[in-house]
Amino acid sequence: MKENTTRLDHVVLWVREPVAAAEFHEKAVGLEPVRVDEYTAGQAPFPSVRVNDETIIDLMPLAIAPKTRMVPGAAAGAGHPVNHVCLAMPGPAFDELRGRLEERKVPVSEISHDSFGARGPARRSFYFQDPDGNIFEARHYE
Repeated sequence: MKENTTRLDHVVLWVREPVAAAEFHEKAVGLEPVRVDEYTAGQAPFPSVRVNDETIIDLMPLAIAPKTRMVPGAAAGAGHPVNHVCLAMPGPAFDELRGRLEERKVPVSEISHDSFGARGPARRSFYFQDPDGNIFEARHYE
């Protein structure tokens, strides 16, 4: 594999209710909430959840989608979710995540084997949706 210093910093997901989305990602997925208090106090435009030391998922309020002006034409694509976000984790964390989702009655897909990803074929993977319809894949390689 090519040596590369580029890292994924963040992914932005459109959500109807950012605080509820942060709570889902904390309680069901096990991700640490970031800036929820600041968002609630009106001091931050959106909260996030931490995937690891280098990567967060921003939970952008869908209500601001029409105001998106990052690049020409951005407003036309604002509010459309990404296809899916994949979270790679160790095997025990994978099993714990699936258990938390099932406890909360979050529908999960069947487990797939050997799906290709950034580190080659994953031993196991499955998909689930958050309350805003964003699709996540969970996988482990070892």
